[in-house]
Parts: sequence; structure tokens; C-alpha cells
Amino acid sequence: MFESLSEKLESIFKKLKGKGILKEEDVNAALKEIRLTLLEADVNFKVVKNFIEDVRNRSVGKDVLESITPGQQVVKIVHERLVELLGGVSTNIKFGARLPAVIMMVGLQGSGKTTTAVKLAHLLSREKKIYLVSADIYRPAAVEQLAVLSKKINAGVFGHGVQKDPVNICLEAVAQAKREGYEVVIVDTAGRLHIDDAMMEELHRIRDNVRPAEIIYVADAMTGQDAVNVGAKFNELIGIDGVIMTKMDGDSRGGAALSLKAVIGKPIKFIGSGEKIEALEVFYPERIASRILGMGDIISLVEKAQASYDEKAAIQLKKKIRKNEFTLEDFREQLIQIKKMGTLNDVLGMIPGMKKMKNLQNIQPDDKELAKTAAIIDSMTKRERQNYQIIDGRRRKRIAVGSGTSVQDVNRVLNNYSQIKKMMSKFTQKGSIKSLMRNFPF
Repeated sequence: MFESLSEKLESIFKKLKGKGILKEEDVNAALKEIRLTLLEADVNFKVVKNFIEDVRNRSVGKDVLESITPGQQVVKIVHERLVELLGGVSTNIKFGARLPAVIMMVGLQGSGKTTTAVKLAHLLSREKKIYLVSADIYRPAAVEQLAVLSKKINAGVFGHGVQKDPVNICLEAVAQAKREGYEVVIVDTAGRLHIDDAMMEELHRIRDNVRPAEIIYVADAMTGQDAVNVGAKFNELIGIDGVIMTKMDGDSRGGAALSLKAVIGKPIKFIGSGEKIEALEVFYPERIASRILGMGDIISLVEKAQASYDEKAAIQLKKKIRKNEFTLEDFREQLIQIKKMGTLNDVLGMIPGMKKMKNLQNIQPDDKELAKTAAIIDSMTKRERQNYQIIDGRRRKRIAVGSGTSVQDVNRVLNNYSQIKKMMSKFTQKGSIKSLMRNFPF
């Protein structure tokens, strides 16, 4: 998420912070590079223009240029402006006073609308009783997909049988949800390859009859400014209350996310960053801005960890790390836990300075690699798992044969474990927190 944009901005600010004294021309040169970087990230041209001018006006003053750390002050200003650009504060779903509250999902075909409806249902089901309904009569697979995915979460699904009218389907679903005591109904509307009159007429009819508490536009982050333009059209023709950005894990540039609020005037409420049901999170502008600038996002990391980790296991792991007793068995378990939290790149992006550790970026715990790592560790003796340094060439060959892998695979697992162990050791050393905080500009 934002990898390309983040790397380029970090490079610009590194040069800026390396100067003991900043002149106005230094700031202007940096802003020129930032402008080009944002345009390359597919941020809306007008948005970029306003952003640069605003940062320039805030940065060239006497208080900034003559401060003890002028470079860091400029980074702070950019961070503040990014937060504003992304919406300022997080915005929750407004359910209203009517029960059940209806949330209407709209968007183009292929944006991930059906999957996102289920993800949203899963997220909201922590506090609300959720009912799902598909109003897509044109794609039978959509109804089936919704039914299959809903079995994985705590939510009901409306089965509309032979009913073919989207409006009647929605009305019957809301009535059924009310009878059964559901608090929220999520309506998955039909998508199209592009906006057309027939689509808008259908959405108007659904909106006017079910009177949704909110209309959420589901935008594909990978489509860049097209997602912004489509969102603007949806807002103009039907009115939207917020946006869910999908496929954020595949978007290294972030142009759509940085442009949406400024262009449409509607907030991003959630972001999707993976295929799993759990891969939907509340959009926090300040946290995202920090991640873009390479400052990490410790709060989100802690929240993800709390949702994925067993408390007793976490306490035991903490004790092991402090005593430098982190073993290969622990390593395997932690890879599994990290996988529950998302991709490793995503997790590393939340830790200040970790994205810079290139030797950790090759550790990608997908399901296939996890199975291979587990097989390799399981093929070791208990003594080998407790002390990896005794695993010589002969032992590595035996482990490779026993796990059905290669010696190279065994070497890779041991190397990854060694790097993680070293990293954890650094965190337990005196002054480690201070060293982490150096990654922050303020």
C-alpha cells in the first residue's frame, strides 16, 4: 500500500533533513520533486497544485527556516497537509434512527462490491445484527457468492427465490429483517461495466423505496483517477455518503485515495487490503498519512495484533523475547499470526523504519510458503528447533529430505528466522524505543 509513493517521498525528505540550514530555494526544489512524485502517483492535477502551494506557504516562513530542525518541520507540514487531504478525521457509518438501517452499496462491476458487502457485514457484526441482500438479478453468481461468503460470518442472508424485481427484492428483505430483529441491512446492488441510464434508474428506484441511511460507493483503487471520476458521477446522479476503497494492497501509488475527498467532497470510510473477510479496516487519515511518509502506524498494528493474538500467548512471547529465547517453533507460530493480520509488507509498513530493512522484505508468508516453512521446522529435532546454530550442512540435507524441500529452502527459512531474531533482540535493548522514534519528524 503506497509503497512507490512512500519510497520516493522518503528519498526527498532524506535530502531535505540532511541540510543543517534550509533556504527558500531548498524548499522550492523539494516541493518541485514532491509535485512530480504526486503526479506520477496519479493524484489529480488540481489537487497536486493546491497541495504544493499550501505547503509552500506554510514552509517558507521565518519560524520554519530558522528553526533548529527545519527539514523535520517541513516534513511535519507535509504530514499535516496530507491528513487534511485525506479527510482530516475518520468518519463512521451513520445508521440513523430507523430500524433496520439500510446501507446501499453501489459501484461498477469488478470493483469488489459483493466481497466488500460481506467484509462490511463482518466488521459491523461485532456490534450489530446484520442482514445481507443481493439486488443483482443480472448475475446469478452474485447471489450465490453472497450466500457462500455469508456462511463464514455472523450475518443473515435474504433468499429472494423467483422474485425478479430489484426494488421488490430490497423491500421484502427489509421487511423480513425487521421481523427477525436485524439492525442493519446491507444491499449489494448490481454493477455495470460503466455508468448508464438503466443502472441509474434502477439505483434511483431502490434508493427512493428503501430510503437507505447511507449510500456507499465501492471504488477500485487500482483504477486510479477513473475511480475518482466514476465516484464523482455517482455522487452527482444519485448522491453518496462515503467511499470504500478496495484492492489497496495492490495500489503502490495511491492517487485515487489522495484525490477522492478533495474532488468529490465525500470521505473514505473504509479500505480493503486483501481477499480475506477480515481484510477491511476503518480509514484513519492521520495513520495513512504517517504510513505514506514512512513513519509507520503503530496504533493500527496494535489493533490488528489485539484482534489476532491470544493474550496469554502474547505474554509468553514477550517473556521469551526479553530472555532471548525466541525459537524456530515460535517463529513458525508468529508467521501464522502475521498472516492473519495481512501481508508482511503491510505489517512492516506500520512499524517505523522497518520498510527500510530490505532483508526482511523477502519473507512473504503466503499459504504455500507457510506450509513449506512448517514442514521444514517440523522436520527438525527438538534440539535443532531450540538452537538453530547446530544445524550444519549434514543436518540441513536431512531436514530438506524429511520436509520434501531443498537445502536452499532450509537455508532461506534459517536466514529469515535469524534476521527476525536479530530484529527482536534490538527491540529489547536499552534505547531501542528512542531509536524507533527517530523515524518520526516530531
